[in-house]
Amino acid sequence: MSNDGFDQRLLARVTEVIQADISRGLYHGAVLRAARGGKVGLDIAIGAADAKQAKPLRRESVFSIFSVTKAFTNVLTLRAIELGQFALTSSISEVIPEFSGHGREKIQIWHLLSHQAGFPIIFEVKPGWYIDRFDEVVADTIEVVKPVDPPCAKVSYSPLVNHVLLGEAVRRTDPKRRSYRAIVQEEILDPLGMRDTSVGLRADLRERKVVPDFRGNYPIGHRGHSNLGPNGAFEEEHAEMPWVGIVSTVPDMFRFAEMLRRDGELDGRRILSPAILEISRRNWTGDKPNELEMQRRRDLGWEVAPATIGLGFAMRGTALCHHLFGTLASAGTFGNYGAGTTLFWVDPERDLTFVCLSAGVMESNANVERFQRLSDIVISACV
Repeated sequence: MSNDGFDQRLLARVTEVIQADISRGLYHGAVLRAARGGKVGLDIAIGAADAKQAKPLRRESVFSIFSVTKAFTNVLTLRAIELGQFALTSSISEVIPEFSGHGREKIQIWHLLSHQAGFPIIFEVKPGWYIDRFDEVVADTIEVVKPVDPPCAKVSYSPLVNHVLLGEAVRRTDPKRRSYRAIVQEEILDPLGMRDTSVGLRADLRERKVVPDFRGNYPIGHRGHSNLGPNGAFEEEHAEMPWVGIVSTVPDMFRFAEMLRRDGELDGRRILSPAILEISRRNWTGDKPNELEMQRRRDLGWEVAPATIGLGFAMRGTALCHHLFGTLASAGTFGNYGAGTTLFWVDPERDLTFVCLSAGVMESNANVERFQRLSDIVISACV
């Protein structure tokens, strides 16, 4: 036992499980931190950035956090609502007038945050497009994307469209007319002291950067204008991609998650109000399944579980099912995840924060099983 709120003997199993996973070739390595009440009980870096185990991971290793980027866009959206730039019930067409017609004017901000806007699930708007320049992506989205269902008919996780629109809404209504990059920097990263996090791969972080190894798990490319390879957008210094484009470290992501655990404040700097976080941490999707996950689960004979999504956060909910946050997490546990590699969650009932960034992109269901095991061990170690 220890005075950090964990049974350290049980918590040591996390290291053993990760080492066993790496030896089986499931992924290359992971950096993980867990804390109770802000007191760190587990802080480990295991394995490497690459399959050959030639570049060992460190606590300060820099990762593409993929869709965890959406958490930053969501926080900026919630902050814009607090500041009266628009409302949860504002139509996205009010903020982006060109994005109208074809039923698009019925889509409200909260539909985008909860993945209930009615858009098709698409990973690229145009085949083989370049995704690193935000203005171009916004223009393509306005030109091409139309809903296929009315709002709230289904929960269809949006890989990119929702957060292209939310990022543009934040940018268009910003009183200072700043870029998305500047808003993230000045309203989140600077106040929270997240010095090793950036929109795009800042030059001074390149040496520590883990280049994503997709290992055939995601068939589409992520091309950037510098032509650095099929997934080169993740290595572009000036990329602005509000759905996948932030790089970070576990210590920095821990500060972000701690801000959320503390109801929007950290070290005297308030990012969000308790009021807006309270409404955001409710289940706004009812018992509807996540259409993206549903078929993947059926392929393995898994139960079709409720999506359980709040306003910008995935929620644990009460269903006993395969879940990234573990089977033992309290119903109010919330967080965000990125494709096959990245995860943070906060369990308010246990005052518990969990952050893990890993190398070697896993298939979606295997990733769920991996993080479910790790999360359950950490939760079980709480005493």
